[in-house]
Amino acid sequence: MESFRDKLVPVTSILAGVVVLWYVFAVILNAPFQRDLDTRANETPGAVEFIGKTLAQPKPTLPAPHQVAVNFFENTFLRPITSSRSLVYNAWVTLSSTLLGFAFGTALGIIIAVGIVHVTTLDRSLMPWIIASQTIPILAVAPMIIVVLAAIGITGLIPKAMISTYLSFFPVTVGMVKGLRSPEIMHLDLMHTYNASASQTFWKLRVPASVPFLFTSMKVAVAASLVGAIVGELPTGAVAGIGAKLLAGAYYSQSIDIWSALVAGSIVAALLVMAVGIAGRIVDRAMGGRPA
Repeated sequence: MESFRDKLVPVTSILAGVVVLWYVFAVILNAPFQRDLDTRANETPGAVEFIGKTLAQPKPTLPAPHQVAVNFFENTFLRPITSSRSLVYNAWVTLSSTLLGFAFGTALGIIIAVGIVHVTTLDRSLMPWIIASQTIPILAVAPMIIVVLAAIGITGLIPKAMISTYLSFFPVTVGMVKGLRSPEIMHLDLMHTYNASASQTFWKLRVPASVPFLFTSMKVAVAASLVGAIVGELPTGAVAGIGAKLLAGAYYSQSIDIWSALVAGSIVAALLVMAVGIAGRIVDRAMGGRPA
């Protein structure tokens, strides 16, 4: 109980501070437009009334937290799931490409890591290129992937999943390389003493040692995969998905819709990271690990 309280109080305090600062900046950023509106209407509202107006604009520069909360609640719980304005529907569209890209990225990352650990040439030649690939902005890569795949007739879910794969394979590769190399020399010598083959050493020593590293890197990878899926929806002109909601909000200056979509994306990311963490604990316990 004390441990839960120790975690809850700091998180709640930071959240309250963020909300307060959010309201302050909403008033500051929305004030110029509100002054212009009041000048045109020949109105001279008091300080309290003026602040209330800045926090109730239909298209504010920075929407207030309560505006985002109301919009999020309406588009999540008060609309049919099949509606194009439903955040649940749009989140599911983005989630489908996220999970597919995450699966591809995880598999690719594991395969590359195994090759790097067992083949010295790959370690020296491939690893630098893998690191260099992550220095290329994803906003520059995404349209290229979309255009190239569309030219060969591949559209829809796959292009967005490929962009997610591009972002998610790197942390898995790095984590698995670290994990597969984590056994100490004495453990490797012990396996050699037992006359274990390379495959036995891999499956009985390296793979179990790499599992904690794998799930830690998968938490990063699944969040990156979601970012890739959202970015992949931008150049495709998608009509559904969190990225499509962001685009539509930008086109029609619906800043409240933009922030609601961002909140929905954050919640999806948190749930995905939590799911990977739970899976990691289940696998750890199945392998005989003890809770910390």
